Amino acid sequence: MTKIKKISNILLLSTTLLFTACSTKEPIVKLEKNVLKNTTIYANDNFMNQNKQSSEYIKRYFKAWEQKKVSYKIEDATWGFSYKNKTVYLENHIQASQKWFEQQIKNSNFDSYNTLLKKAITLNNTNIRVFPTSSPMFYNPKEAGEGFPFDYNQNSAIKINTPIFVSHYSKDRAWVYMQSNSVGGWIKVNDIAFVDENFIQKFKTNNYAVAIKEKFPIYDSSFREYVKVATIFPKFQNKYIIAKKDFNNNAIITYINIDSSSVGSMPLKFNAKNRIEIAKAMLDEPYGWGGLLNNRDCSSFTQDFFIPFGKFISRNSKAQTKNGEYHDISTFSKKEKKEFIKQNAIPFSTLVYLKGHIMLYVGIKRGEPLVMHNMWSIRLKDKWGKKYRHIVGKATITSLEPGKELADFDENNNILRQVKGIVIL
Repeated sequence: MTKIKKISNILLLSTTLLFTACSTKEPIVKLEKNVLKNTTIYANDNFMNQNKQSSEYIKRYFKAWEQKKVSYKIEDATWGFSYKNKTVYLENHIQASQKWFEQQIKNSNFDSYNTLLKKAITLNNTNIRVFPTSSPMFYNPKEAGEGFPFDYNQNSAIKINTPIFVSHYSKDRAWVYMQSNSVGGWIKVNDIAFVDENFIQKFKTNNYAVAIKEKFPIYDSSFREYVKVATIFPKFQNKYIIAKKDFNNNAIITYINIDSSSVGSMPLKFNAKNRIEIAKAMLDEPYGWGGLLNNRDCSSFTQDFFIPFGKFISRNSKAQTKNGEYHDISTFSKKEKKEFIKQNAIPFSTLVYLKGHIMLYVGIKRGEPLVMHNMWSIRLKDKWGKKYRHIVGKATITSLEPGKELADFDENNNILRQVKGIVIL
C-alpha cells in the first residue's frame, strides 16, 4: 500500500480555512475554480485498470436487462412498510395516520410482485420512492436536522438513460416497482418506457460517452432534461442516444446532439486534469437527500465522481466501505486518526467514513487533511446547551473538523471524532 509521508500543494486555494469564532462566513475551504493548478499531483493515476473496470461497469449498468425478475426478496422490497410503526409527518406537517399508511401499503400491490416482468428505461432523471407516492415523509420537522430536506420517502434517484427491470404496477397504475443496477424502489410510470430486444440491440453501441458537466440541458424536439455528471449516453456516429416513448409506452431510439465540451468518452483518463474537471463540475451543488430535487447527497456525490472514470462504487455510505481496502480507525484518538489518514490515505482514491456519511479524501493543506463531500450541516450547541445546525447544504471541501473554531462548536459532534475508517479503493 502506498505511503504518503508528506503532501503539499494538493489544492491551490485562494482562501484558507475560515474557522473564526466571529466569522459569519461558512466554515469551509473555498475552491477557486478558475485558478486550479497542479492540484492532484500525489494521487495515484494508475490505482485501477480503467479499461477493465469500465467494461465491468457497463456490464453492471445493463444488468437489469439481463434479469428474469427483480432479485430482492419480498421482505427486502417491502422494508419501507416499517415506517407505519414510526411517528411520521407529511407535507403539511400533520402526522401521518395509520389509514394513510394502510393506503400506501395497499397501493404498493405486492400481491403482484414479480408478475409484470418487463425491461424498461428511464426517460428523464427520476426519484425512487419508498412508497408509490410523491408525498414526503418527515420525522418531527420542529427538531434540528429533521424536516426538509430529509424526506424519508425518498429512497434514491436515477438518471435519464438508466436500464431498469420492472416487477409490477401499483394499484393505481401510476407507479412501477423496479430494480436498476444499484438501487430499487418506486418510480412514476410517466418516467419510463418499456424496451424490446430490437431497442436494446440499437442502444448497446459499445461506444459510450459520459457527462462531465453538471445540469446542462438536452433536447430532442423540445427540452428533455438537465443532465447530471456521470450520465451515460450511447454514441452512434456523431450523435447521442436517448429514448422517447410511443403511445403504448414503448421506447423508441432517439438521436440527439450534445455539445462535445459537456461529454467525454468513457472512461475518462484518471489524471489530474480530468479529476479537477469533474470536481469543479460537482462542487457547490445543493445538498439533496437521496437525490431530492435532482441534487446529490454524500454517497451519490462519491459514486458519481468515479463513474466517468469507469469505477463502480455502491450507492450508500455503509456499502461503499466494502468497495476497497477498509481500515478501521474507530478506536483511535483524533490525533491518531488524523495522522493515520495523512500517512496512508491516497488523494482522490480514498474514502473517509463515519456512520451515515462518506467523504472523498483530496490531500493535505497546511498540515490539515482535506475532504470533498456533499454535506447538509454542522451540529452546534450554544452556551445554554441548545443544539442547532449551521447549514452548509452543498458539495464543498473542508477539513475533517469543519466548524472547529466557531464559538458554538460541539466537540461531541466533531466529524473527526466520529470517523470510523477509511476505504482505499
